Amino acid sequence: MEIKKNREGAKLTLALVGRLDTLTAPQMEEVVKSDLDGVTELSIDLKELTYVSSAGLRVLLMAQKAMNSKKGTMEICNVCEDIKEVFSITGFADIFTIK
Repeated sequence: MEIKKNREGAKLTLALVGRLDTLTAPQMEEVVKSDLDGVTELSIDLKELTYVSSAGLRVLLMAQKAMNSKKGTMEICNVCEDIKEVFSITGFADIFTIK
């Protein structure tokens, strides 16, 4: 998986490319742990993400909790239908702001 980062002031956009699964979730977790200092808006672009596993859902939830603790916001955008269905079935669609 590739993570493209774009920071503009207090807004960080992460564009995920490929698969967010057991093998790649630690990479995303490291970004969440190290790159959120000073960030009040986090946008995660899933336009080029083809798959998300339970490990991927866990790290997205971790990012949401990190932003909540900072009193910041997080949105997930450009979600394909397959991943929207995963979010819906797992109840994550009720937790995340999806655009």
